Amino acid sequence: MSRFVAPIAEQIWDMKYRLKAADGTPMDRTVEDTWRRIARALAAEESAPDLWEDRFYAALEDFRFLPAGRIIAGAGTERHVTLFNCFVMGTIPDSMEGIFEMLKEAALTMQQGGGIGYDFSTIRPKGAPVAGVAADASGPLSFMDVWDAMCRTIMSAGSRRGAMMATMRCDHPDIEDFITAKQDAARLRMFNLSVLVTDAFMDAVKADAPWDLVFEGRVYHTIRARDLWNRIMRATYDYAEPGVIFIDRINAANNLHYAETISATNPCGEQPLPPYGACLLGSVNLARLVRAPFTADAALDMDALDDLVRVAVRMMDNVVDVSRFPLEAQAREAQAKRRIGLGVTGLADALILCGLRYGADAAVARTEEWMHAIARAAYLASVDLAREKGAFPLFDAEAFLASGTMQGMDDDVRAAVREHGIRNALLTSVAPTGTISLYAGNVSSGIEPVFAHEYKRKVLQKDGARTEETVQDYAVAQWRQMHGDAALPDYFVNAQTLAPMDHVRMQAAAQAWVDSSISKTINCPEDIAFDAFKDVYLAAWDMGCKGCTTYRPNAVTGSVLSVAESSEDVPQADTGADVVYLSTPFDRPEALEGHTYKLKWPGSEHAIYVTINDTVINGHRRPFEIFINSKNMEHFAWTVALTRMISAVFRRGGDVSFVVEELKAVFDPRGGAWVEGRYIPSILAAIGGVIEQHLVRIGFIEGAGLGLKTDPQALRRAVGEGPRGAPCPACSAYEMVMIEGCMTCRACGHSKCS
Repeated sequence: MSRFVAPIAEQIWDMKYRLKAADGTPMDRTVEDTWRRIARALAAEESAPDLWEDRFYAALEDFRFLPAGRIIAGAGTERHVTLFNCFVMGTIPDSMEGIFEMLKEAALTMQQGGGIGYDFSTIRPKGAPVAGVAADASGPLSFMDVWDAMCRTIMSAGSRRGAMMATMRCDHPDIEDFITAKQDAARLRMFNLSVLVTDAFMDAVKADAPWDLVFEGRVYHTIRARDLWNRIMRATYDYAEPGVIFIDRINAANNLHYAETISATNPCGEQPLPPYGACLLGSVNLARLVRAPFTADAALDMDALDDLVRVAVRMMDNVVDVSRFPLEAQAREAQAKRRIGLGVTGLADALILCGLRYGADAAVARTEEWMHAIARAAYLASVDLAREKGAFPLFDAEAFLASGTMQGMDDDVRAAVREHGIRNALLTSVAPTGTISLYAGNVSSGIEPVFAHEYKRKVLQKDGARTEETVQDYAVAQWRQMHGDAALPDYFVNAQTLAPMDHVRMQAAAQAWVDSSISKTINCPEDIAFDAFKDVYLAAWDMGCKGCTTYRPNAVTGSVLSVAESSEDVPQADTGADVVYLSTPFDRPEALEGHTYKLKWPGSEHAIYVTINDTVINGHRRPFEIFINSKNMEHFAWTVALTRMISAVFRRGGDVSFVVEELKAVFDPRGGAWVEGRYIPSILAAIGGVIEQHLVRIGFIEGAGLGLKTDPQALRRAVGEGPRGAPCPACSAYEMVMIEGCMTCRACGHSKCS
């Protein structure tokens, strides 16, 4: 019998993880079948598979251990898929041949669904001479555009999307362009961006010293370090990117400091990896391990935690052997180091169940205690595996023990590693768990605070209708079962009410016992002062974090409208708003006013003419119909179809400005074109720009100016509403929020990083 505790959990399982035949027939009848499939597949590597299958099943049961989504969906299916979530690709050579060889490897990896990370610091800066061809280099950002187009092409072929991370060193001559690259709304949409910040740079920032921008020993430019830091801060304050990675700290703490140098991370930043390194992820669900919740005796069952961690390490170690890899170099890297990333989820809920307020001193101390226990159990389990199966091939006892992480480990653990070796070079990481946390009953994600105590979710039914359901946080649901409608105690806090420094302190407490890194978003209020915002990053540096990602809602990034704790608190559109939502279309008046726009597409002999006619509702203009015409008969069928479809959308009323974004996101695999100095990915995207121009012209959306350069993310909003941000690409709900450094949909669980 299925054991889901919330409808959303079963829906996520059925949609993402349930094994089905090619025709959609379910092969996993229940979630227990899914657990059994995973347990059997991973136990096949054991000398006593029946024994370990039962132990693995027990760990998975009741959602206590949550392997990453790739493992849940792929293990035991016999499909040609990787069970690793993401990869850092090989070092990009500074040559045309080498760059495009790396592009091919990226495409092959993304074809199997893996997210990828790249350091673009190895490509010479824009304007640098190219020997032998009498030309100047186009710079790393131009090649990032090529990667971006590749990712879009992979998506258009129907492959599962994998996110991309691009990093660049803080001393690269093109770093200033890198920082501002995504402020162009149509550029690098497939990338997350992070700056690799060195110890020397942070020292220079604090001293307000000069900072050289250098490539291969040549100083291209010298600026004030603090000025560059302020540019990074201003970009992330306004646009939520780039993130910051403290790269020297990562390399100094790395257990494998003697065997590798890290210069990039996976897309969400929790796994700093060497060239061809891979993420193997899984999470212990702390919320399921609390005894006597909401009582004076509430506590995490430490014996159960120790046992669960030891079994989880063994399961994850077996994944290294059963998984396929897109590239042979990735397989060799995984086998040589057997790196795993065991993390947690449900931390905030576990704290609530124990009566502790996230971010308070007691919660910080308890978090460090729990993470220490997990690290200790994981290392001892890996030592036991080394005694049984052998240490990882590149193990060097003295060098391994000299790493920053191992020097802080317990003496008995260090002694065991010295005597017996260790099976896995790195063991712990805290990854984004948005989707698997929903699957486990909407427990809090990773080490994040509870995002919202409850929220509304629209569910698409089989007949096409949408129903609305209330989704409760796991701890809130437990409280309601025990105490009914009694008021929630004051330790029930959420991400919307916490101070940024509460987030930083919790991240630092967890990082103390995490080998790799942590994917976390520090939520900042919209009205936070810029200087206070910068202090968040300096605090993260001072407290020992390995990186920092923030999210401040504003007109560009958007804000979340449906996270209030009661219906009375939900922001509502002004009752006098002139945007209306209809089940039947508007009647067409006898006469309409409009504008016709001429669009000349490079390479096409004939122009395209776009006519948009408007109607007037309550004294305000809104689009009513569109006509798209051209003498080029190649365009005839799709322009007629587009005319009818968009006109039908316009006539239904409501906030139709999403049409702009949908069209501007369309790219042509054959290539786009440069129009007025800006790259437009397709004719359809250009038409989207024309529609956007018209909507601004008539005042339906706001904007500082007209033309294709207008940013729809900053403009698109319904009259009477605040900025809404982007719709989910999977379900179209306006529920995309930044959680654990990753844009995640609260309605369907879609994650940019999965």
